[in-house]
Amino acid sequence: MKCTAAMAATVIGLISYAPAQAEEDALEQGAYDVAVRLELPHVENAGAQKIATICIDKADPGGTFGLAVLSENNPLGHCPASNVHQEGDTLTFDIKCPGGNAAVASAKYILLGQRFDARIAMKMGGKNMTMTEVQTGHRTGDCPASSPHS
Repeated sequence: MKCTAAMAATVIGLISYAPAQAEEDALEQGAYDVAVRLELPHVENAGAQKIATICIDKADPGGTFGLAVLSENNPLGHCPASNVHQEGDTLTFDIKCPGGNAAVASAKYILLGQRFDARIAMKMGGKNMTMTEVQTGHRTGDCPASSPHS
């Protein structure tokens, strides 16, 4: 079979298009129910699981689609994300609250179309307390017209 320049250009175009398309389609926009639980070192069954509802927004200017820390009474839920990076179905970012001895976290999400799994390793500043928030979310439909977090 003879390879023409047009065929080669088509193949190269498809190869370069596939990863970008996979990243774009890694998580669908919409409302998600998210099961959230905390894991504490050396403590089994540390916290009860809760369900939160969030709205995934692919136009989110921060690049996190609205994904964040969801556990209650956690300052990291309101702190900015940085070092946002998506490769394929994996989204990672750091979270750092302002100020000295501030809380910090490192988030890793696996985006699977209409669901996601996440682990957010957190260190609460000044308290030498570390924990991991585990999230499992699934799409339930379109976002309501109101607030993105409930």
